[in-house]
Amino acid sequence: MNNLWGDSLSSFWSAWIIVITLGTIAFSGWILFANRKTDKVPDAEGNVDTTGHAADGIEEYDNPLPRWWFMLFVATIVFSLGYLALYPGLGNFRGILGWSQEGQWEEEVAQAEQRYASIFAQFQEVPIPELSQDSEAMRVAERIFQNNCAVCHGANAQGGYGFPNLTDEAWMYGGEPENIVTTITNGRNGLMPSWQQLGATNIENLTQHVLSLSGLEHDADAASQGQAIFSASCVACHGPDATGNQALGAPNLTDDYWLYQAPGQSVADSVRQTLRNGRNGHMPAQAAYIGEDRVHLVAAYVYGLSRRD
Repeated sequence: MNNLWGDSLSSFWSAWIIVITLGTIAFSGWILFANRKTDKVPDAEGNVDTTGHAADGIEEYDNPLPRWWFMLFVATIVFSLGYLALYPGLGNFRGILGWSQEGQWEEEVAQAEQRYASIFAQFQEVPIPELSQDSEAMRVAERIFQNNCAVCHGANAQGGYGFPNLTDEAWMYGGEPENIVTTITNGRNGLMPSWQQLGATNIENLTQHVLSLSGLEHDADAASQGQAIFSASCVACHGPDATGNQALGAPNLTDDYWLYQAPGQSVADSVRQTLRNGRNGHMPAQAAYIGEDRVHLVAAYVYGLSRRD
């Protein structure tokens, strides 16, 4: 009940649940015993009581439940009362045993930590480049990745729309071990502001200039005009040579990796959309969820993804 209603219920709602629950059980018991009858025997004329229901000339006898069936209902009522006495179920009453699903989960986590702590501690001592070559360690790291990271980066770690591909060489925040550890530990928040205020013509010129930076097909005249806009508005993040700034997470615009290119979308349309609307990227911090020892393992796994033959 705590998970559904918070840490505790108000006195009113707690009493409401208790009354409804126990009242339902009591009402069920009353119906069961109130309709308990002994087996009927025919009268002198051979007639027995019926319920009054008839179908195709067949009448329904008014006989009691079989004894085993009746006792099964009684056992169910006794079981439910015993369960509610031992476990949570009656408002704020936590049960005699004091059990909770949070407590059981924490106990299981503590047992797992105790069991595997020495293994993770052993991996923690190995430098990330060396650890990424350890097949046993990477099998463990892959399971952690699949459980915590694959929902965004994909089971194959090749990312998706707005989620970086971790198997290539394009690193927004750097692909060195310390950079990967920082990313996984603290998370990242990226912001690309909207440049809608430049107007449609300037956005198109800037789009053509960005296309030219990576050697893609572009309008040379428009790109030439967009270069001045880039120098005035974009170099602060992407740098004078447009190779990006890993300290800010500003991507390199001279390669051919595009984070926000949707399937079937051209690079030009993706760039235009980015310039018009801006982008907001968020990588949640993972250390609080998986622990620093697992961060080290996952960092080694990610480090090795782009360095596989």
